[in-house]
Amino acid sequence: MTDLKLDTTDIQLLNALQDNASQTNQALAERVNLSAPTCLRRIKRLRDSGLIEREIVVLNADKMAAAMGHGLTALVEITLDQQGTEQQLAFESKAVKESAVQQCYRVSPGPDFVLVVHVRDMPAYLALAQRLFTSDANVRNVKAFFSVKRAKFEPKLPLAL
Repeated sequence: MTDLKLDTTDIQLLNALQDNASQTNQALAERVNLSAPTCLRRIKRLRDSGLIEREIVVLNADKMAAAMGHGLTALVEITLDQQGTEQQLAFESKAVKESAVQQCYRVSPGPDFVLVVHVRDMPAYLALAQRLFTSDANVRNVKAFFSVKRAKFEPKLPLAL
């Protein structure tokens, strides 16, 4: 956690960066009515505080699938046989190491984990399932839902001013 207090300008900067992290510092400063050096200092403070975790490029999964071949997205519910802290950490550690696992959530109530998985095709999903679920004696139940259409994908956190 951070003790950093955010003001309106910080929120404006974070919103602007979530919209487009590749814009120049000058463009960003103009957008939020700051001088370029002040803007740079504020962004550095937000990064150093850990509020800005990292900056990435978000690819269009449908267009990438068309360009590279078939793509398959699955939402997978996992229930462990034993839910102790050690067992949860062990499964979580295994899941987050898989590049096909885009998101991993511990949830309650219901299953212990929900994973968002993206693989090339069904054989790739089967291989992932065997590595993550079948070979793990502590996995009691797996329920997978396969996406037929993505209606919305927004990694942006809603920040009110």
